[in-house]
Amino acid sequence: MADRPRRFDLIAFDWDGTLYDSTAVIARCIQRAVADVGGTVPTDEAARYVIGMGLMQALAHAAPDVPPERYPQLGERYRHHYMAHQNDLSLFDGVLPLLHGLRERHHWLAVATGKSRRGLDEVLHTVELKGMFDGSRTADETAGKPHPRMLHELMREFGVEPERTLMIGDTTHDLQMALNAGCASVAVSYGAHEPATFAELRPLAVAHSVAELQRWLDDNA
Repeated sequence: MADRPRRFDLIAFDWDGTLYDSTAVIARCIQRAVADVGGTVPTDEAARYVIGMGLMQALAHAAPDVPPERYPQLGERYRHHYMAHQNDLSLFDGVLPLLHGLRERHHWLAVATGKSRRGLDEVLHTVELKGMFDGSRTADETAGKPHPRMLHELMREFGVEPERTLMIGDTTHDLQMALNAGCASVAVSYGAHEPATFAELRPLAVAHSVAELQRWLDDNA
């Protein structure tokens, strides 16, 4: 452990809206899915708010007037719309150099996401991301955010204490999960939630671009 980084051994990233430029597409897919099953279409703000939760947790929150017996159809319609647009999505500019730099400094890198295991595996198996992350947890195999189970499991996997773990995300769900797990967090303002909502959850910093996030990590992580 002598060559481990000076502050955080494990850095866990949210996926959508933090590393992956997908929040606008996800919000539109939620709205279209709700419309397809006859629910009241959520506003842009309401649709973006649930990003980061597990899929069915998010859809139920975004469509409170849709009865539970229609949730399977709601989920199917969301997946239909998302699959139609998934090839339009990509990593934010600068993410790959950021991740490579962290690996060169011997941080363990992980993903803690509200995506499904199947959905995350599809993107992680691309050539540019193969082998980039040392571990990952998804909502459907653990618990939806802000429950801390994802981070607890990752910390156990790598034998890392909460004070040596950093969570990076774009939503209050990510920051609350970090608090619940006893970890530090950094927020990014270019994703799903407005940065004005972050302060009470005590992130160490709020980065307004990937480049700013990289500078903060270089100086502080």
